[in-house]
Amino acid sequence: MTALVIGANGYLGSHVTRQLVEAGEDVRVMVRPGANTIGIDDLDVTRFLGDIWDNDVLREAMTGADVIYYCVVDTRGWLRDPAPLFRTNVEGTRNVLDVAVEPEIAAGLRCFVFTSSYATVDRRRNRRTRGANQARVSTEDDVIGPNQIKRLTPYVRSRVQAENLVLQYARERGLPAVAMCVSTTYGGRDWGRTPHGAIIAGAAFGKLPFVMSGIELEAVGVNDAARALILAAEKGRIGERYLISAKMISNAEVARIAADAAGVAPPAKTIPLPLTYALATIGTIKGRLKGTEEQMSLASLRLMRAEAPVDHGKAERELGWRPGPVEDSVREAAQFWVGVRAARRAAKQG
Repeated sequence: MTALVIGANGYLGSHVTRQLVEAGEDVRVMVRPGANTIGIDDLDVTRFLGDIWDNDVLREAMTGADVIYYCVVDTRGWLRDPAPLFRTNVEGTRNVLDVAVEPEIAAGLRCFVFTSSYATVDRRRNRRTRGANQARVSTEDDVIGPNQIKRLTPYVRSRVQAENLVLQYARERGLPAVAMCVSTTYGGRDWGRTPHGAIIAGAAFGKLPFVMSGIELEAVGVNDAARALILAAEKGRIGERYLISAKMISNAEVARIAADAAGVAPPAKTIPLPLTYALATIGTIKGRLKGTEEQMSLASLRLMRAEAPVDHGKAERELGWRPGPVEDSVREAAQFWVGVRAARRAAKQG
């Protein structure tokens, strides 16, 4: 089988690429010129240099591919100007889809695995199961309706629009696509230092000054998420979406596990949720006044707070997916960062 990974230099994309190579597949990757490819530099793959707007490179890379894994996303939910989010996540995706359905490419394409987000599932807090006084667990059947979209953050809105676009192409244009609604990923080889990886690195280095209470995220090990995408290419039902998440875990627990794995003390301070909102408000105002991009903002906090449990049972039943403990992936991430720091120190001393 010939597999193409678009966005193979990214965190999830690099793990998908690695697993495909280890399985003995013929692997092609498409990455932007100048991109940091340290996560895949040791792998035997065929490279295509270009971005998602370079149709000639897209056609060359896609032609003859049995499976395409699309792992490109702009995750900068804190941007003051959301235009780049929609350009990459929506219009960029549309451009790639238009090439994928061209006859000479579509003829040999068996599956288009789209990396979506669990944020595209309706996960409103405090919803109740009909007839029962308990919080409702969200599934793939919980769709964000048109009236809800306008209340979403620009980042989530861009992800919903992108996923809807992929599923529309599956329904109307014959694209053999599945959408993988992946939650927060933890694990090793986070060379680009994702925002969540930065929290683990800070805790592992004993430099995280505090943790925020009241913040919980659905999470999954990055290797488990990569395996889910590969299983979807084999067993996924065309036009369907699958929630890929193992469990909900708090930021405080992630920091504690990471510190313990690194052998350092966990953060000593915990700030209450009202203070977190105050800091996010300050960040938002600072960004507006100074024209800076502040990662701690009301938009980013709103995204973290829009949480409710999700059910990954569909992926278990249909794909045979079995995620491991998220805690193990957090430990792996902490040990990765400790190893990186030790290697850099050794290199300086040498």
